[in-house]
Amino acid sequence: MKFKTLAIHAGHSPAEHMGAVMTPIYQTSTFAFRGVNRPGAFDYSRSGNPTRKALENCLASLEGGSSGFAFATGMAAETTVLMMFDSGDRIVVHSDLYGGTYRLFQSVLRGKGIEAVYVDLRDAAATERVLAGGAAAVWIESPTNPLMNLVDLEAVSAQAHRHGAIAICDNTFLSPYFQRPLDLGVDVVVHSTTKYINGHSDVVGGAAVVKDAELGGKIGFLQNAMGTCAGPQDCFLVLRGIKTLAVRMEEHNRNALAVARWLECHAKVAGVLHPGLESHPQHALARKQMSGYGGTFSFRLRGGQDAAFHLLDRVRLFTLAESLGGVESLIEHPVTMTHVSVASDALQEMGITPDLVRVSVGVEDVEDLISDLDYALAGA
Repeated sequence: MKFKTLAIHAGHSPAEHMGAVMTPIYQTSTFAFRGVNRPGAFDYSRSGNPTRKALENCLASLEGGSSGFAFATGMAAETTVLMMFDSGDRIVVHSDLYGGTYRLFQSVLRGKGIEAVYVDLRDAAATERVLAGGAAAVWIESPTNPLMNLVDLEAVSAQAHRHGAIAICDNTFLSPYFQRPLDLGVDVVVHSTTKYINGHSDVVGGAAVVKDAELGGKIGFLQNAMGTCAGPQDCFLVLRGIKTLAVRMEEHNRNALAVARWLECHAKVAGVLHPGLESHPQHALARKQMSGYGGTFSFRLRGGQDAAFHLLDRVRLFTLAESLGGVESLIEHPVTMTHVSVASDALQEMGITPDLVRVSVGVEDVEDLISDLDYALAGA
């Protein structure tokens, strides 16, 4: 089946749920045994729940994996996956990444003896040198948050495998509609389902998807042992959102590219970081491994942080808020918001500077969105 059909039907059979067209919310903590020593398909909701299973099967289908896992938050998904590793393990991490993931590596895992080694994964020679020193995994974001840099997923996954490491990719920015990392050699895909997969800014959640049965067994064991799973109500909401994922992503993509092209021509904008623009240094790679560019991108303002703050104060349609991927348009300042937990020297090294603004372009009328930015920039 094609993607749009899978998004609506994968993971759910009405015949298995009293004919219900929508997956029911199994709001129960426990399930009756069929008899002594005879559990049914489900016994306790931490270990498995029919609503969660429907979502997990749907996610696996959309990513082209064999097993999917739904978690309470995106960070719960990341933490559970990273608990596969032991003290003394080294994980090669792309040097430009989400602030919450950086905090997890620096403030939590480092204290447990799991070392993050940061490198620009766009530099094949530098990546090779770091991998040669030993690594258990490579952690990838592509596109990165918020600089919209791309990693060649096929090439880096092959490098990781040559050195006995697995490749893990955060696919939140594009969703499986525009990018399928497992098809490019990645071993584990993670998501914040809060974002595009759910798409309505009304639930937080996370996911991991794998092809390999052994990896799936490890993550499934940790999900149950750590209790990081998503609840049935949240799974129901994410399933509801997934049904319109394809049509939403197309509109996000069209709107964001139109806004990016308009900003690129504005005198008060110093640069636009959007992989769909021909000016993006990795535009060719974007066309190779992505079927679309998503709805989130960043831009730099002439005038630095003062100009950025003035813009953020004047927007009326864009909402000043963290997160992304909802049907409504959001705008934020990475240095003081999503990446505030990252040390200033690390921010500078990454290139996340005070003049940078990130937007999540929603599905409103694009002329209204451009008019809002035009008004706000006029006073900057």
